Amino acid sequence: MNPTRIAPSLLAADFTRLGEEVRAVERAGADWLHLDIMDGHFVPNISYGPGLVKALRPAAAMPFDVHLMIAPADPFLAAFAEAGAQWISLHPEAGPHLHRSLQTIRALGCRPGVVLNPATPVESVAHVLDLTDLILVMTVNPGFGGQSFLRAQLGKIATLRRMIAESGRDIALQVDGGVTRETAPLCREAGADVLVAGTAVFGAPDYAEAIAALRESA
Repeated sequence: MNPTRIAPSLLAADFTRLGEEVRAVERAGADWLHLDIMDGHFVPNISYGPGLVKALRPAAAMPFDVHLMIAPADPFLAAFAEAGAQWISLHPEAGPHLHRSLQTIRALGCRPGVVLNPATPVESVAHVLDLTDLILVMTVNPGFGGQSFLRAQLGKIATLRRMIAESGRDIALQVDGGVTRETAPLCREAGADVLVAGTAVFGAPDYAEAIAALRESA
């Protein structure tokens, strides 16, 4: 596995000073910035769109990891690529042709990812591993921050780690939802190498200390 990478989730940041928050977590040692795009339809919340991603892009050099919780996702892929995303992940349920969507993301110059909700089986990604650079396991139901970690998803993470190893490809295995100092080592032990953390970072008084503690615990 790759070294542990920490991706603070912008959803938990102070929205009155987002540019400053992005710069702060990068200085604090964040590896990626995780951006949750929600449409109020695929998930029961609305966040922000490509305009905000584009506005924040000059604030940091770290990769922007865009998680699309929207349906349909295909009409918006180009907009997020043009806004400055390096990684774009979407759900199998967000369109009729996952294979084509992943091809489109790569053709746009971004790295494609597949997101599995708690009830989405690992088989959903089995036949597109050759097109996938990232698999994100949701350890909460998507749509809101601050939820409790679903331990039943640890088995799914372990299964995916075995699938990745058997594929021979360098696919990042990411976890999002309830990641804390207590759950980070469980995720890492199961096989995850990218940890998305919202309140565990942006809710801490010292971002650098919070990021270091997550990395050390993992």
